[in-house]
Amino acid sequence: MRIKKITQSINIMTIRQLSVFLENKTGHLNQILTVLAKNNINIIALTVADSSDYGLLRAIVSDPQKASEVLREANFIVRIHDILSIEMAAAPGSMSQILDLFSAADIAIEYVYAFSFGSKSILIIRTDDPGKAKKIIEKNKLKFITEDDLK
Repeated sequence: MRIKKITQSINIMTIRQLSVFLENKTGHLNQILTVLAKNNINIIALTVADSSDYGLLRAIVSDPQKASEVLREANFIVRIHDILSIEMAAAPGSMSQILDLFSAADIAIEYVYAFSFGSKSILIIRTDDPGKAKKIIEKNKLKFITEDDLK
């Protein structure tokens, strides 16, 4: 019973992100976007990291589970990851101040990206120690952004 409560608490503080493997070919990204559009899945945030041979698309979407299913049906390699999402001030230095908290706690940042949603500025972050990162967020009274907040 206690494990279930802890798991529910962790899920409330995270959002689900799609990670999709991309071949570095003309039109491949648009194929993914077309599949999502045809299935009425809205893209809230998107970033692509690439090398000469492949890329990795990371996206926050309106329905991560459905997106994962339809992309797999279209033969894409997809994973869903729980990531931390934090509201930050829309002011110079806001992101730096938040990342300083993680540095001071010796938490490594695996990747980060940010976007605006309505009147909010949102920081997406994946760390090497999500449990410790959540404690830092709570200790500093930062606001978690949930999937419900992005609807």
